[in-house]
Amino acid sequence: MTRISRHPVRRGLKHVVLIAAALVMLYPVIWMLVSSLRPDEAIFRGEFFSLSDLSFDNYRDGWNALRHPFGHYVINSVIITGGAIIGNLVSCSMVAYAFARLKFRGNKVFFAIMLMTIMLPVHVLLVPQYVLFSALDWINTPLPLIVPKLLATDAFFVFLMVQFIRGIPRELDEAATIDGAGPLRVFVKIILPLTVPALATTAIFTFIWTWNDFLGPLIFLTDSDAYTVQLALRSFIDASGGGGGSSWGSLFAMSTVSLLPIFLVFLVGQRYLVRGIATTGGR
Repeated sequence: MTRISRHPVRRGLKHVVLIAAALVMLYPVIWMLVSSLRPDEAIFRGEFFSLSDLSFDNYRDGWNALRHPFGHYVINSVIITGGAIIGNLVSCSMVAYAFARLKFRGNKVFFAIMLMTIMLPVHVLLVPQYVLFSALDWINTPLPLIVPKLLATDAFFVFLMVQFIRGIPRELDEAATIDGAGPLRVFVKIILPLTVPALATTAIFTFIWTWNDFLGPLIFLTDSDAYTVQLALRSFIDASGGGGGSSWGSLFAMSTVSLLPIFLVFLVGQRYLVRGIATTGGR
């Protein structure tokens, strides 16, 4: 009886610990959300639990605080993020299919080289990329942030899909080949429909990483008309000239707006994300 009675207590303690840890992790987000509804002079007073002075003025002011309405920068981010997602889905899936299914000379060598690029710091590539894109007159356009995705430069997603495709029975490919299907048809008709979890995982991670990317747009987008959401948020501080006159309420309000797409994408694609990662680990 004693051993049985301890189980509810242990479960209760685990839940308490998990809830406490969740509150600690969510506190910055909750603080930002509450601060976005307060006037600037009340944000840093330390009265976190006071709800008497909440209003939506910061959202209205922040939306129109910069050179363009904040929706302009959201559209820029949507264009870049959408292009990056399409590029990764198309290119990484094709390269992964080639590594996982096709036999060609140097397959293992090229695959190893591809994996080694994961360890290469992105900062090492910025200077040569900037020189190249500047020569192509692509600076201040979305192309430097989209075109590389069409060339399967994200080795992590290639590896993710290779592991997933290796878990698909080869008998399906062989049956399609016997029926007269070529490699491209096998890829489109057999492999792609079965790799939806891996494709969804790639799309979700690409969305989150591209939407939150600050360094890439900072290097390649110098014109405020081409700014993404992250650069626009930085502009709230730049606009004050470092003189302490930043509109923190507007900044937190637009930061909250910028988090909504990530929250919605993760909420909708969570089951695909878990399935895609869980089915690629031990293959």
